[in-house]
Amino acid sequence: MIYLDYNATTPIDPVVAETMLPFIHDNFGNPSSSHELGRTAKAAVEKAREQVAALLGAKPSEIVFTSGGSESNNTVIKGVAHTFRDKGNHIITSQIEHPAVLNPCRFLERNGYEVTYLPVDRYGSVDPVDVQKALTDKTIIVTIMHANNETGTIQPIRAIADICRKAGVLFHTDAAQSVGKIPTMVDELGVDFLTVAGHKLYAPKGIGALYSRNGITIEPLIHGAGHESGRRAGTENVIFEVGLGKACEIADALRDDHSIKNLTDRFYRDLKSLFGDRVKLNGHPEERLPNTLFISFIGYALADVQQALTDVAISTGSACHSGQTTLSPVLAAMGVKAEEVAATIRFSLGRYTTQSDIESVLNNLSRLTINVSNH
Repeated sequence: MIYLDYNATTPIDPVVAETMLPFIHDNFGNPSSSHELGRTAKAAVEKAREQVAALLGAKPSEIVFTSGGSESNNTVIKGVAHTFRDKGNHIITSQIEHPAVLNPCRFLERNGYEVTYLPVDRYGSVDPVDVQKALTDKTIIVTIMHANNETGTIQPIRAIADICRKAGVLFHTDAAQSVGKIPTMVDELGVDFLTVAGHKLYAPKGIGALYSRNGITIEPLIHGAGHESGRRAGTENVIFEVGLGKACEIADALRDDHSIKNLTDRFYRDLKSLFGDRVKLNGHPEERLPNTLFISFIGYALADVQQALTDVAISTGSACHSGQTTLSPVLAAMGVKAEEVAATIRFSLGRYTTQSDIESVLNNLSRLTINVSNH
């Protein structure tokens, strides 16, 4: 199996796994315990917090460990809604957010909040002007993802952050897809909250983090004892937090490594050589994650493309049921017509993708062109 679905999840980096092992076998103490095993666990958690903070250019005190991206998003959206309900009940987001943002917003709508779902352009990009126009004196938070999981389109986060800052409105970005792939320094982005998902950057599933700017206090999602400085109750997941910390340290060290981008760009050029105008890139041509290609094979049936890629792990951007093509909500929001993208595949490359993998995929797809031309 050739794995080209890194935006869905990444394998655990072997170095990350090795770093976790002592906390599985020997260092099993509770970080809240005062004895040596507890102190060892506590020190490991705080080291991991420093490693996550370093990747984000944040202070360790601004990092809250969570169970993943969904919990981080829910914590911010519901926490701000509850804490600032006396100020207002209006939330701004976009139509292309992950369900971990859209569904908390819909939950709040059912409970008396108003939510504005901003449109996107044909590249899947939010216009900061639309954010400005949507703001009211009741707006309490704006939440716009940093990069889309399907198209890879990177949003103009800094421009939106500046608008929010001037209006005195809190700003959150779901950076699950971007952390470890592109720079996510919180001061450069200008955000108040930022979501990290461990399994998108070679750490285990079930661990994440939330950057919460110092000076902002919101109601916790999980109440209990005073873990995470009172911001998230529950005995710390030491094993996975150590893994996330190490994964962030590795990502930080690879900040200037452009090998994945170079391989992705070469893959796209080869696809264009092979298919010409029958290949369409969905998403922004430049402001896009360096590992992501959301490709429509124009004029081909999805089943035929999938058959050519039987041994390749990929995601589709459309589904065909009883002859009817169902678009992903992201493509629909971009104004794409179903017939244009009947066969749409997301290729997302990663740390272990090789040139040989890409050549094999291209070879499989080249047989598809021969098959079509013979009909």
